[in-house]
Amino acid sequence: MGVPYPDLLSMKAEAIDCAYSDREVMLYALGIGMGTDPLEDSELAFVNEGWITPREVPLKVVPTFASVFGYAARPPSIPLDRVKVVDAARDITFHKPLPVAARLTADASYIGAWDKGDKGAIVQRETVVRDASGEPVCTLRGMTFARGDGHFGGPTEGAPDPHPVPDRAADLTVDIPTRDDQALVFRLSGDRNPLHSDPEFARKAGFDRPILHGMCTYGITCRAVLSTFADWDPNAFRRHAAQFRAPVFPGETITVDMWKDGDTISFEAHVKARGVTVVKHGLTELG
Repeated sequence: MGVPYPDLLSMKAEAIDCAYSDREVMLYALGIGMGTDPLEDSELAFVNEGWITPREVPLKVVPTFASVFGYAARPPSIPLDRVKVVDAARDITFHKPLPVAARLTADASYIGAWDKGDKGAIVQRETVVRDASGEPVCTLRGMTFARGDGHFGGPTEGAPDPHPVPDRAADLTVDIPTRDDQALVFRLSGDRNPLHSDPEFARKAGFDRPILHGMCTYGITCRAVLSTFADWDPNAFRRHAAQFRAPVFPGETITVDMWKDGDTISFEAHVKARGVTVVKHGLTELG
């Protein structure tokens, strides 16, 4: 068990199939809570393709959908203690708009690992998704926090610096409630980790009940920016990045604080009911 450093830096997988249809696009939007009001047209545009009543844009794609259609696009598995593994961060750069349906491929590799001793290990991977012509569509960087796999002998310093949030009151705050069954819906987009669905597994991992996927919380922060500063235009996103600091339990309300500086949106997310910050160092670049 553990991080096979430095061998993992040469481990990669290539030409992974990332095909999807409009079904997966809509399922993801439902999984992050869109469409709760089926008469609200701004969100309906992400969960209904307009089959009977055509729209100028038949279906919009939430930018962070990229975090799940490429879920299987990962480098080879390494022997971590899976009970103690959680998402630590996600950073997506968008090179072009996401199509409603596509046949894409991806190349995935590990690009870093940091030894935090008794606290565990941080492992970073990168996935480059390309269209049929070979042009990049998006680049995803993800960090995994392996709480049981420290002391593997890797570097202790050098992890990417987090984005600094402005030292002033937030320019805008939105509250987004989650449903009690939200993790059960979101998992259908690809992440079947039992931490989000199996009460017994969640207890073994140290939680009294299943937690919401970090990728779901990530999508909810994207939804907050999308519905405000991006004016519901998913093609305005150039980058969306965040670090995860605490779990969200399904049924809780997520409060997203946002700061706007030109085309840069900084954000943090909190669960006020428990007094915890669940997302820090959030960054969206619009253009």
